Amino acid sequence: MSLPKPPKQRPSKTPYSTGTETAQSRASQKANNELLFKGILCSLIGLGVLISPYFITSPGMQGIVAQSSLVGWFALVLGVAFIGLYARRRMSPSKKP
Repeated sequence: MSLPKPPKQRPSKTPYSTGTETAQSRASQKANNELLFKGILCSLIGLGVLISPYFITSPGMQGIVAQSSLVGWFALVLGVAFIGLYARRRMSPSKKP
């Protein structure tokens, strides 16, 4: 019994690739999108903590939320930093092997 003939077409390294994207670039793109999502979410939480004391009617609750303004500023700065890192990654030239 003889061996079968070798295939004429080489298999691709990633089974679901379109040919133009590699698995590494898809993973990098996913990480960048998650970074943007985290940045937007942190920024919204920070803005919510900083702005909410002006809309709360209860004086006791207003004082509690106002005392947590440091947390709001931290979340806002962290969110802006994440968005800035996302923008820097998007603006940098892509590395081609």
